[in-house]
Amino acid sequence: MTIHIAPFWPDRRTLWRWHFFAGLFCLPFVAFLSLTGAVYLFKPQIDAWIDWRYDHLPTALSPSPKRDVLAALSAVPQGAFLAYELPRTSQSAARVLVSRSDGEAVRVYVDRNTHTVLKTVLEENRFERLVFRLHGQLLLGNVGSVIMEMVASWTIVLIVTGLLLWWPRHQHGLAGVVYPRLGTKGRTLWRDLHAVTGVWVSVFLVLFLVSGLPWSFVWGHALQSVENTVGRLTSVKDWEIGAVPAATVIAGHPVGQPRKPSVEGGMDMPGMDMPAVSTSFPEEELVDSLDTVVQTARTLSLPAPVIITPSDSMWTVRSDTQNRPLRESVTVTPDGHVTAQATFSQKGLLDRIIGYGVAAHEGQLFGAVNQVINLVVTTGLLMMSCAATVLWLKRKPVGFLGAPPAMPSQKYGIVGITTLVILGLLLPELGAALLVLVLANRMFARLCPT
Repeated sequence: MTIHIAPFWPDRRTLWRWHFFAGLFCLPFVAFLSLTGAVYLFKPQIDAWIDWRYDHLPTALSPSPKRDVLAALSAVPQGAFLAYELPRTSQSAARVLVSRSDGEAVRVYVDRNTHTVLKTVLEENRFERLVFRLHGQLLLGNVGSVIMEMVASWTIVLIVTGLLLWWPRHQHGLAGVVYPRLGTKGRTLWRDLHAVTGVWVSVFLVLFLVSGLPWSFVWGHALQSVENTVGRLTSVKDWEIGAVPAATVIAGHPVGQPRKPSVEGGMDMPGMDMPAVSTSFPEEELVDSLDTVVQTARTLSLPAPVIITPSDSMWTVRSDTQNRPLRESVTVTPDGHVTAQATFSQKGLLDRIIGYGVAAHEGQLFGAVNQVINLVVTTGLLMMSCAATVLWLKRKPVGFLGAPPAMPSQKYGIVGITTLVILGLLLPELGAALLVLVLANRMFARLCPT
């Protein structure tokens, strides 16, 4: 009687095949994400450069937010007031956010001395917003979000198989393992640039992927469902799930529908499928109280940008800084009194973890050093992707894909099967794709038996 013992590790040729097809699908997107991510890293600097002329106006002598808002509303026919962004300096133009009749958000720049409109721009057409939607949604809304989530899921498979292939078995020394052999030429050099660079950036890439998942359409809503089932692991969310209208992002809640006041003092944020808030102020009363609320907002010294929005019979003053651990939200009465304050430390544990992850992902958690580290990682990802492409083109026959051949009996090993099961459970889109692959493989085996 022969006893077959299942192998512990997956067969190397099986790993090659999985790594090849995962890379063929993912690497174009990885390169695209690296480019768009590198641009978005410098969002604060790019925004400041684009808006330079609107931040170097004559000093505002007698500013009146009320008159700024009225001027902005007159520039957007049938527009509704969304928010007022606190000017950063005495020379900055007022930024008033207005919702058009079709629901689109418009940013209106107003001279605070003359109260004349300097510029209007659709919020979705601003450069940083376009890059954000390119990076996470391919400008395709929730469809793009689903695609990018699938890419993220298979990129994790790509990383796992790549690390298993890289793991040194019979190699002596550190050359080609922890640093590339730059003195070599041809395939060896390209292999080292791909494998060694991939090893060094893989940890950061996993952190990027995991910290980006809460924003994705399927995984983000799955996380929300789990939270609701187990009793709200997080207090309130301040990230977007899938494609969220700019007006919702600005207002801090879905616009135009009634809801109950937030129990967290106005900290609710967009994209969470929560009931919406409507402005219950009469328009003239709302505008009349803004001057007083802005004076109070200045004394709070919140990190910029500071957004002031109406919420039921109160006002919400919140920091929208990308360094999320510094975010804070304050509820202010129309006569300028602070009634509630909510800080990042008051959030639930999972929400704080995600907040730190997103801030690091965007290069804003620890300043310029974070930006430089992320830029090095994105450069490494581009180098790794280019090296992989060169290796593929060098080895593939003309007119053929050049995929590693399928083996009659692929050995996944206990580690391989366990890893796929765990990843399939944690990543719904990957789990569905793996299930389809298993069913298709069995169907093909029945139709075309060997």
